[in-house]
Amino acid sequence: MTNNLMQKRKGAHKSALFTGLALTGMGVLHLVQPRPFERLIPEQLPGTARQWAIGSGYAELATAGLLLVPATRKLGGVAATALFLGVWPGNMKMAWDWRHRPMDKQLISLGRLPLQIPMIASAVKIAKYA
Repeated sequence: MTNNLMQKRKGAHKSALFTGLALTGMGVLHLVQPRPFERLIPEQLPGTARQWAIGSGYAELATAGLLLVPATRKLGGVAATALFLGVWPGNMKMAWDWRHRPMDKQLISLGRLPLQIPMIASAVKIAKYA
């Protein structure tokens, strides 16, 4: 194994641990306090916003579990990629809904959109190199 590949695997391992722990925290938060997340759910989706907020919490916890266990880490990277792509419409909805709020709120909502890109890229690297 080349040194470059070893470095990529080490980086993927660290990213998987960080992402797994972050998703654990967010998943628990979705289950304990779903209301703030309900506002991010596009109205076009079937079911209730509460169902989607709770469901996404379980999806985050499941993905975290996959990332934190070495034997399932590659699958966790695939799941995290799908999860991060799946929540992007909620961030776009937030930016749209907050377009008339004070500038600091607008910047927060708009700032969430480009932050998804490195999260997706990290998840892809985990899937590829873990």
